[in-house]
Amino acid sequence: MSDASAPSTPVVLSIQSHVAYGHVGNSAAVFTLQRLGIEVVAVNTVQFSNHTGYGEFRGQVFAASHIEDVLEGLRARGVLEQCSAVLSGYQGDAGTGEAILDVVAEIRRSQPAALYLCDPVMGDVGRGMFVRPGIPEFMQRRAVPCADIITPNQFEFEYLIGRSLVDTGDAIAAARDLLQREQQLRHVVITSLVTPDVADSRLRTLAVSRDQAGYVEAPRIVLEPLPNGMGDTFSAVLLGDYLRHRDIGQALVHATGTLTELLQHTRTGMRDLPLIAAQQQLVAPSGRYHFELAD
Repeated sequence: MSDASAPSTPVVLSIQSHVAYGHVGNSAAVFTLQRLGIEVVAVNTVQFSNHTGYGEFRGQVFAASHIEDVLEGLRARGVLEQCSAVLSGYQGDAGTGEAILDVVAEIRRSQPAALYLCDPVMGDVGRGMFVRPGIPEFMQRRAVPCADIITPNQFEFEYLIGRSLVDTGDAIAAARDLLQREQQLRHVVITSLVTPDVADSRLRTLAVSRDQAGYVEAPRIVLEPLPNGMGDTFSAVLLGDYLRHRDIGQALVHATGTLTELLQHTRTGMRDLPLIAAQQQLVAPSGRYHFELAD
């Protein structure tokens, strides 16, 4: 008999990095999901003193065997079979990634409707690729085909499709091609879209499904430096809202609005989003944002 009772709210297994100081990985996603009323089972892939945006840091990356050991303990308690979704972001090595894909498959055997949101963290414009060798190929060939929802930025999406984007319509067509190839995939969400048809003062976040495509526009906020953990927070809000309402357009409005308002509350020079001080923005962003159909 399992120790875990059936949950009354969604449960997310979040397998990400952890820092003692700052808001990235699980240190951003756990509080964000909890604030949205989601139960979180957090498995940490690293334990660092702080995120790398601060420069020097101490701590260690956990081996895949450590992750598997923690998952085995959860399995013994009957926790994995209660999970409604799996969330993953930055992956230190492909071994950790394979452990994530294994547990996704296991959860789907007991919960066929369980979701896997993969944020395929690889790089960004200006920085290029910043993950270890082998991770981009793992994301493209192994992780994305297993996911229900992916949240790449424009740089990462262009890597996944092997070419640059021309405009929003081209991004929609490319996302639909990817959906056609990968039958497990339900929604492609492209963040920080700055194709030539987007005004210089704006950013688009695009969501493409097989039967619908649309975007949310928000002001482009210039901060130097940009705080770390933006993608981790965005993906957590998107998944949390989607688990509640199963409406990708509504989830996109919520996640885009949250991230934009948090950035509005971020002081110049801050390396982290103000998740605690501005936590109401996680639940109900104060700005007005709209999902515009693009079909």
